Amino acid sequence: MRDFRFPLNQTQKVRLQAALQELQDLSPKINSSATVTVADTIRVNQEDGVLKGHGTSELNGKVVATLCGVVERVNKLVYVRALRARYKPEIGDIIVGRVIEIAPKRWRLEINFSQDAVLMLSSMNLPGGIQRRRTAGDELNMRSIFEENDVICLEKGQLLTVPPYLVKRRKQHFHHLEQYGVDLIIGCNGFIWVGEHSEPMENDMLEDQESNKSNKKVTILEEQEQTHTPVETRQNICRIANAVRILSALGFNLSIEKVIDTAETSSNIDIKDMLGAEFCVQVAEREVQRRSTLTTKKG
Repeated sequence: MRDFRFPLNQTQKVRLQAALQELQDLSPKINSSATVTVADTIRVNQEDGVLKGHGTSELNGKVVATLCGVVERVNKLVYVRALRARYKPEIGDIIVGRVIEIAPKRWRLEINFSQDAVLMLSSMNLPGGIQRRRTAGDELNMRSIFEENDVICLEKGQLLTVPPYLVKRRKQHFHHLEQYGVDLIIGCNGFIWVGEHSEPMENDMLEDQESNKSNKKVTILEEQEQTHTPVETRQNICRIANAVRILSALGFNLSIEKVIDTAETSSNIDIKDMLGAEFCVQVAEREVQRRSTLTTKKG
């Protein structure tokens, strides 16, 4: 809600505040993770051989938090996940990047991190899936694959930026919304791609680095035969994108279920009205109903 800029009338303000207060009251009931601040004691059983992870330290025989966030537990590992921290890449993350520079034998990518990422030419599929060593000619033709401001491997859609802490790491980050004919990629780095559906094609590529030779896979999207995107698909892209925007403005965690539910809720209004104050309040109130139902079932 820090960047919330919708013009609300007095009634809408009261409804939204009431909904957010109810969500805050319901949070401890549906989430067993404890919220801690710096120097708070984290309750653990020392006899279980607990491993102290990021955001924790030991003080006078107790495990204390060294930053503000939510306590997470993975088997015996205990760590604190910061609520508003910058994105920190981890192995296996699915991310979306934008090309900002073409350097010799590599592209430099913006990934919403303090440092830029690098995509090597040797790790990229050539047209037609050809597998061979890259030559000086391939290096000269790098712009035919990606050029500045291209979103890696994607076209015909929108790139959205949301706070990375709203995206949880899941088993699946690539989603094909068949009912809308849209692909949705929820990047762990807070870059969200909403675009026209394309069929994925994977090929094993042989990395040509002299010091480290290993097989890698690079996923690319097969180009559409048509040169334009149908009006209906463009409207669906905008509807899904606006669903992401409204959830981000409200500070809700982004999941495929919430995005689809928000888009379906907006089916009876114009796409432009999704960014209006009334629909925002309705989304917040709907989330209150969902969490209340979930709490009742668990109770």
